[in-house]
Amino acid sequence: MMKKFFIIIGLVSTSFVTLFTSCKKDSFDEFYRDPSTTTETTIDKQFAGITYDFRELIFPSYWNYFVILRTTANRYIQAVGWQNGPNQLLPGAAGVQDRWANYYRGLAQYKEFERVFAAEPEEEQEQSRIYYIAAKILFYDQTQQMVDLYGNLPWSKAGTLNANPADYTTSYAAYDKGEDIYTIILDDLKAISTELNTLTIPQVVMTKFRTQDIINGGSLDLWKRYCNSLRLRMLTRISDAPSFSSRAQTELAEIIGDPSTYPLVTTNDHNIQLEIFDNTNDAYHSRGFRDGIESENGNIAGKAMIDYMVDKADPRLPFMFEKGALSPNAYVGLDPTLTTGAQQQLINGNSDGESILSIYNRSTYSRNQNFPGIIISASEVNFLLAEYHVRNSGDALAKDLFELGIKESIAMLQQIRQGSNNDDAPAPTAPTSTAINTYIANVGWSGNKIELIARQKWLHFNIIQPLESWAEVRRLNYPTFTFRVEPADLQKEVPNRWMLPSSEVTYNTDHYNAVRDQDNVNNKLFWDVN
Repeated sequence: MMKKFFIIIGLVSTSFVTLFTSCKKDSFDEFYRDPSTTTETTIDKQFAGITYDFRELIFPSYWNYFVILRTTANRYIQAVGWQNGPNQLLPGAAGVQDRWANYYRGLAQYKEFERVFAAEPEEEQEQSRIYYIAAKILFYDQTQQMVDLYGNLPWSKAGTLNANPADYTTSYAAYDKGEDIYTIILDDLKAISTELNTLTIPQVVMTKFRTQDIINGGSLDLWKRYCNSLRLRMLTRISDAPSFSSRAQTELAEIIGDPSTYPLVTTNDHNIQLEIFDNTNDAYHSRGFRDGIESENGNIAGKAMIDYMVDKADPRLPFMFEKGALSPNAYVGLDPTLTTGAQQQLINGNSDGESILSIYNRSTYSRNQNFPGIIISASEVNFLLAEYHVRNSGDALAKDLFELGIKESIAMLQQIRQGSNNDDAPAPTAPTSTAINTYIANVGWSGNKIELIARQKWLHFNIIQPLESWAEVRRLNYPTFTFRVEPADLQKEVPNRWMLPSSEVTYNTDHYNAVRDQDNVNNKLFWDVN
């Protein structure tokens, strides 16, 4: 039995179309059936299958937060506090493997979607084009995140088992370079952006698409904004890489200079996210967020984030954090430079388990079963726009966008808290405009403005989007953090990427050997040039 388990993991991680899931779905709507339980599929149902298999990378799930993020990205960016331990900066093998496997389950669904779409008559393909476009945008978004974690991926030739079921050994995929994957995605997203401006969707298709599209509710406008905002994110990320800088500057100027042709996510009404339409649904929910954060002392505030927010009188503080029971008048974060013993005393607190340490607000975050899966938010986009204008001598406009990003972040947290079905932490009072303006004045707009923007991105992403936060910290080198390392630690600095999973070494050996010399956590990604 154990041997069979490892074979399954190997097949998924080396990009086969293995359509299975372990999730229970007794209440799963027929439109979102697990493809592993069906013998027939259609364009619309296969589109839903893509969303289904990517959902745990979007919703705050137990698996993602406890197995993967708890010991990796959330620590690298000090979005949380934790008790120091041996080799704490070395990515865990289980998390690296699981993130890889889950992405390739989604890739498998996407490749099957392409097969189903291509098998339909040309007229049906034309009428159902919106499904193909939306599937690509979501797939490309998830792929960008994988490149930013691992670098090179088996990608363009991945997922071929459905075309070659007789001999799986020939279906192992070679690796594509991360920069080549970025190029393909950006080329296609640019074409998609143009197409979306002229796309017409038959009413009968739109009616069904609204039902299947649980990201944007069938809104063509939001899919345009998703596409262009993803382009904005990716182009900004590669803008300092020598081989991409010219292209990035040209396309960024085009997008930013023509908002009517290239609409972006600029207000919270535009936010791209998976909504919780029923938190009792066994497939789409955030119920695992609680154990994902609160298990094994996982919900501890970090000193760097708390100290900055307190110093600047950040109005998000009561929405983001709860004060410790033994420190009712102050927010206190755990210092990562303390010895393990000193940290343990603070974590343990008194005999009743009460501590001075602050925690993430449970009613906003971990116990909020309606917490949405944030994909792209207005604050992220406005901070990216502010960075562009800083770099292109548009200081006044950059300042306005920077302040808008802060205001939208504050408002987004309020909206998330208002939508919570938990009141274990009393609802904070909405901040006044005076409090918001005071905070903005305290933050200021002088000195290193890229650092100011980077810090606000970090605060906004916090534990909601830690992988995007880690990518931006690596790219911009702000904020900076101090870690405690021991002489015996194998990894003494935050890695620049994750290692490839052991399943690739075992099952995709020949192709892995071609990239083996790059499989080092200290090697920078192609866009990380500063």
